[in-house]
Amino acid sequence: MSPTLREIVTLPDWQRWVRVVAGASGTDRQVLAVREVTPASADIHAGDLLVRTDPVVSHDWRIDVLLRHAHDAGAAGLLVSAGADLTGSIRLADRLGIPLLRTGGRPLDLLVSARLLVARPDIEQATLVLAAHDRFLGEPGAPHEVAEQLRSLLGANVLLVDDSGERLAGETRYPGHIKLTRPVPQQIPAGDGSILLAHPACLPPSARPSQWLVVELDEMAAPRAAAVTPVIAAAARMIERWLLAHRLDLERDARSRAALLDDLLQHRAEPTADLRRRAADAGFQLGGWHVGIRIETSADVDHVARRPEVTHALLNEGISAVVVEHGQGWTSWMTFPHEPTAARVAATSASLRAAHRRLQRTITAHAGVGRPHPNLDGVAETIIEAGAAARLAASRPETGHFLHVDKLGVAQLLLEWTRTDTFEPAARALLAPLTGAHGDLVRTLTTYLDSGSSILETAGILGVHRNTVAGRIARIESLLGLDLHDPDERLALQLACRTVSPRA
Repeated sequence: MSPTLREIVTLPDWQRWVRVVAGASGTDRQVLAVREVTPASADIHAGDLLVRTDPVVSHDWRIDVLLRHAHDAGAAGLLVSAGADLTGSIRLADRLGIPLLRTGGRPLDLLVSARLLVARPDIEQATLVLAAHDRFLGEPGAPHEVAEQLRSLLGANVLLVDDSGERLAGETRYPGHIKLTRPVPQQIPAGDGSILLAHPACLPPSARPSQWLVVELDEMAAPRAAAVTPVIAAAARMIERWLLAHRLDLERDARSRAALLDDLLQHRAEPTADLRRRAADAGFQLGGWHVGIRIETSADVDHVARRPEVTHALLNEGISAVVVEHGQGWTSWMTFPHEPTAARVAATSASLRAAHRRLQRTITAHAGVGRPHPNLDGVAETIIEAGAAARLAASRPETGHFLHVDKLGVAQLLLEWTRTDTFEPAARALLAPLTGAHGDLVRTLTTYLDSGSSILETAGILGVHRNTVAGRIARIESLLGLDLHDPDERLALQLACRTVSPRA
């Protein structure tokens, strides 16, 4: 922001040699340029501080002409040398309301110091940009390291946030979500005169930012925004270079893992020593008993970049598993040293279901789990089963788009029989009292039965409170006149629900 004439007058050499003799009320005007003028000068612009460097004689009418030109152009003021009688010019300047200044010093020296003050924002910007290029043109650092370097360079709070506006690193007086509306540099008011300068860092060739640098400037620093913006851009470019290099590493590792898994599945009967060595180097466990996991998503999901979310969701439920980017999703398996008991398998399935629900908060996915199988051949068997279950889960919202093969088995064959012309009318008649009832009772009943009659798990799948589920179950029993604690009636209802539920 340009200084005012009042600020220029407070410069040390101006304080010593310059006095405002007229138009003092106009010293709050901004000075955009400091220009030397002659008696014949007519090229005057708004915001100019005019400086006469030649001697001035008493009652010089050309001073009056300059004052009128300055007034008409919106200039900031006129500085002339002392010594001459300027009584008439002083009266004119007061009448026009334009500052007239006199000096007993050297006008050229005063002109230079004033120009340096006016040019200070440009000088600061050039200095910062040079410093930024020195710091950010070397080997690309990790994004959080760049954010810390930027904080040190600017002396301001710097945040690193993801594409949703959530903070990844850094501190600010305004914690929480930052609303970033467009993938372009933005200036966001933050209250109390503070501003946030946000600059995107995109992973080429995508135009969608994967991360943002956000600099907080308080009320005193906000006028520096123009000087700071190119520095933030230089830092963002370093992050983009790091993201590109990191992405290439991720893709190379993903291709290597996928190729290794394909080789294992293809040569499971007679794996070579080299294949076993590669698997060991990659951390693939081949001995013991394995439970396969298959998670599938749509084609627009970046499976390479989002693999850490899958690993994190599993770890949050206490599951340590191999995760491989494979097709339109992820193939995974966990390993037990000995054959797991039925109770252990059930507990594992519940943990995997919870991990899947956690993952669905950010990714639309359907998942399947295979049965336990031993050794390398068992890895292939359980992965194949998990893939089949995942494909089936895609068309089953009532199970939360999650299926475990242990819950299918022979029941799946029975379900095929239930889809006959004989069984379907009977199933629809049985469930007719629930059709169209408030609360989607058919879906609630289907989910409840498929989740082992667990009210808590049903509530988690449907996204409602467990009291809501309990109320619906009581209403279903009343409408149907059946007891859901009776295993025969429960089985009949489960088969009926599967029959009338829509399938993809």
